[in-house]
Amino acid sequence: MHQPKRWHALTGKGMCAIMWFWVLYRAKQDGPVVLGWRHPWEGHENHSHGHVHSDEVLSPTHHS
Repeated sequence: MHQPKRWHALTGKGMCAIMWFWVLYRAKQDGPVVLGWRHPWEGHENHSHGHVHSDEVLSPTHHS
C-alpha cells in the first residue's frame, strides 16, 4: 500500500475531530432524551422564548 499524502492525513484527522466534537455535543444536548431519562418537552416550562401558551391566548372577544 502506498502512503497517503500529508494533507490527506491531516484533513482526515481534522474531519474526524470535528465529527467527534459534534457527536459529543449532541450527546450532551440530546442524550437524556435518547436514553429515555426525560421527555423532550421537559425543562422548557420556565423559559420565555416568545412562545404563547394555550392559557395565555386571548379569545377573539377580548380585543384591546
